[in-house]
Amino acid sequence: MENKISIAGNHARKMVAQNVAFGLFKVLSGVIVTILFVILAFIIVKGASVLSWDFITTPPTDGMKGGGIWPAIVGTFYLMVGSALFAFPLGIMSGIYMNEYAPKGKVVRFIRMMTNNLAGIPSIVFGLFGMSLFVGFFGFGDSIIAGSLTLGLLALPLVIRTTEEALKAIPDSFREGSLALGASKLQTIWHVILPMGMPNIITGLILALGRVSGETAPILFTCAAYFLPQLPESMFDQCMALPYHLYVLATSGTDMDKQLPIAYGTALVLVIIVLLVNLLANALRNYFQKKLKTN
Repeated sequence: MENKISIAGNHARKMVAQNVAFGLFKVLSGVIVTILFVILAFIIVKGASVLSWDFITTPPTDGMKGGGIWPAIVGTFYLMVGSALFAFPLGIMSGIYMNEYAPKGKVVRFIRMMTNNLAGIPSIVFGLFGMSLFVGFFGFGDSIIAGSLTLGLLALPLVIRTTEEALKAIPDSFREGSLALGASKLQTIWHVILPMGMPNIITGLILALGRVSGETAPILFTCAAYFLPQLPESMFDQCMALPYHLYVLATSGTDMDKQLPIAYGTALVLVIIVLLVNLLANALRNYFQKKLKTN
């Protein structure tokens, strides 16, 4: 009898602890979501007043106290595409090598540790490194290619780690079954492992693009122009970019009353671009998940 009472008491205490923990998690989740919506609402309310087709499609005028942000939108697009073309193939191939080919041991653990450390380095350090390497040593100057390569280096550790973790989550039985049917290791990776890991790999690419799109320090040292109303003609030209343009509007100028609404509008456009990129990436992830289920 005493044992039954003790067991019932322990069960009751566990249930109370579980309910308290779940309640705490719900409260914290609610706080995070509330903060997110407050920030978005603030940007939307402040920026919607200047948002228009002319604001999106025209260059800045009157010392950035008027006009639009079209050159900054185009420059941001060039930098995002350029960094993705550099970081995504290299990062995915590195993640494949780390998980599928590299012998497990101290060397792999050391590389993984250094990759994690690189992912936590402040972006301004990448900016200084990019200025020294791409702007100075390779002679690219302040240009789109220098900024894209610097942002690519910034995104590379995140792409490598997410790719490796996505492939690590796939059971070895799929690899063994493919090899047992006569497929080579490369065929197994290309036709079995990568399709299964692609939804999670795309999640990592989304995070990398999201980080790249909002960085100011790396492009400050490598490509961003303070005021450049015309569009770049080649990858060796400077460009305007939304994050740096937003920084300039909010911190310098002669008429802050006119510039601050433009800064809020610029922030709203940047949020919309990141949202559209995420929606596109989510659509790709859903496509690969459906394709995986049908196969």
